[in-house]
Amino acid sequence: MAISVDDGPVGAARSAAGSGPIAREKFWNVPNTITVVRVGVVPILLLLPWFLDRASSCVIGWCFTIAAFSDLLDGWLARRGQQVTRIGKLLDPLADKLIISTALIVLVATGRIPPWATWMAVVIVGRELAVTGLRGLASSQGQVMAASGYGKIKTFAQNVAIGAMIFHYPKLLFSFHSIGLALLGLATLLTLWSGYSYFAEYFRAEGRGDSPEPGSTA
Repeated sequence: MAISVDDGPVGAARSAAGSGPIAREKFWNVPNTITVVRVGVVPILLLLPWFLDRASSCVIGWCFTIAAFSDLLDGWLARRGQQVTRIGKLLDPLADKLIISTALIVLVATGRIPPWATWMAVVIVGRELAVTGLRGLASSQGQVMAASGYGKIKTFAQNVAIGAMIFHYPKLLFSFHSIGLALLGLATLLTLWSGYSYFAEYFRAEGRGDSPEPGSTA
């Protein structure tokens, strides 16, 4: 009797899976490359305490703005080119958190975030650390929790606020520093709300005995 190569436990498992070997994801696609490159703004931000003049602030401010909002580009390219990967879902929010945290620390160090507003920076950085830890916990359960549209709104507000404070100097009758400081307050409120939503959704899923849905909150 001829024996099929798909007979036995291996064949049964393969049939149950409905497909052959799992395809290995390609890391170096265009969206992931953009994500990695934009992290390069971090050492540029660290130069700000030594270059506080108007011209340097403008250059560093544009570097931050381009890096921060390239997040929209890599996400769009990933969806359009069907290049969304699990590692990309992990790296994209981590890159955002690294850039935002570095910028806030530098702004505190230079005094552009005054002492009375330092708590806002602490809240934002603390929330990012807490959510990163929660994302790692979800990952250990086999889930990758990607940032949702709600989280993007929070990130957008933070980017505008921080960018304005890096530019700092008045221009065309607008005080970038004052605008940035006001927007930082709004961004802090959004940060607290999105953090609460993130944890609430996770523990609701735990209470139901379900795994948290990837990207359900941000």
